[in-house]
Amino acid sequence: MNCTHVNFAMNRRDFFGRFALGLGGMALSGLMNRDLLGAPKSNAIKGILGQPHFAPKAKRIIYLFMSGGPSQLDLFDHKPLLKKLNGHDLPASVRMGQRLTGMSANQATLPIAASIFDFAQYGKSGAWISELLPNTARMADDLCFIHSINTEHINHDPAITFFQTGHQLPGRPSIGAWLSYGLGSANENLPGFVVLISKDRIDQPLYSRLWGNGFLPSNHQGVQFRNGKDPVLFLKNPDGISAGSRRKMLDRLAELHALQYHDLGDPDINARVAQYEMAYRMQTSVPDAMDLSKESDETFELYGKEAREPGTFAANCLLARRMAERDVRFIQLYHPGWDHHGGLPNGIRKQAKDVDQAGYALVTDLKRRGLLEDTLVIWGGEFGRTSYSQGKLTATEYGRDHHPRCFTMWMCGGGVKPGTTYGATDDYSYSVVENSVHVHDLQATIMHLMGINHEKLTYKFQGRDYRLTDVHGEVVKGILA
Repeated sequence: MNCTHVNFAMNRRDFFGRFALGLGGMALSGLMNRDLLGAPKSNAIKGILGQPHFAPKAKRIIYLFMSGGPSQLDLFDHKPLLKKLNGHDLPASVRMGQRLTGMSANQATLPIAASIFDFAQYGKSGAWISELLPNTARMADDLCFIHSINTEHINHDPAITFFQTGHQLPGRPSIGAWLSYGLGSANENLPGFVVLISKDRIDQPLYSRLWGNGFLPSNHQGVQFRNGKDPVLFLKNPDGISAGSRRKMLDRLAELHALQYHDLGDPDINARVAQYEMAYRMQTSVPDAMDLSKESDETFELYGKEAREPGTFAANCLLARRMAERDVRFIQLYHPGWDHHGGLPNGIRKQAKDVDQAGYALVTDLKRRGLLEDTLVIWGGEFGRTSYSQGKLTATEYGRDHHPRCFTMWMCGGGVKPGTTYGATDDYSYSVVENSVHVHDLQATIMHLMGINHEKLTYKFQGRDYRLTDVHGEVVKGILA
């Protein structure tokens, strides 16, 4: 085949692929999670691995990402010594010259700010939980609290990017994209990776690259489901286009692509047709998955009255359960609003109210439906908050700056040991003193629970084999059931 023919074929392929379905088709082609190497006829769409490296504990993940950095000191990491030292300057022996952000580095003092909220121990596990989270406290024995999470990144964008992609700079695939690439999808009528974002809580930018595919094939990127009439943009047929005419157009397009495939042997051609077919099926499956009208009053009472309001965290948690029932592989919820540099007591009360009942309801609902045992639920943000106050400290008012050296996350279900507290921090919640868990360790553990050896799921790009955990990361065996 000469170069002229190749160039003509590529141009012709671009013409059919980009314009045959119009602008809506262009948008849809990147949304659908099908195997790049073809369009399998079975319901289970396999990833590049074919099957997991070993028997997985979890079949799916619901990741509740608390964007902004929740204060571990006011929610989970109980530090009674700070009440005695409230208002005293943070000792230099504790800080040890660690860098601060530009927002508090120039303060004359760094006054210790004890939490104004009461803590108590709950369940047989005796987990310490703040009064702000009474419903979370009710499920203490289902949860595994990790107090020793740490990262290198002290500002939001690199820290969030690091959690989602394993690297602080943009351009790498997100964790959901890696799982889609490795394992594929278990539902051919829905994307394998879905994203839901709480409305009215945005205090830091959330870029689509956080759930992007990076250098992996584009059909592995996350698909954002929005509240409103059009959950997925460009999914509906344009005015004047009926389902029947769309079906005929897809059939003719498949015939044209078959000729192209016979001519060039490029698997991307078949993948494009498979993506269009997925879009066609999603026109029915997405509205059904997003329709909460079939949920019982008892279910809405469990999740709280906000569950009836589309776009709230509670409504998104209920949708996450519905996606889990439909075997969506990776369900990512973003709940921003945790960046409390000032006015923390009032701000965190509002945030905790958002997530406490809804998070409890999600775990309870999964458990009673028999889904929790193979669904991994993760809760946490990109870093924690400082034990000293940013700005003026009073008896009822304080703020906290970013703190990457130690913070708390919780996990449950899907192979995680319930009723466990893992890792520990010093008396100031400033540094890890027991069982450090780096972000790459957490990512390696998540992959392990899904049946993947994180060192063996790689993708060659620009001459190098890349993986989610970059060049390190160890499975945290102490939290495995």
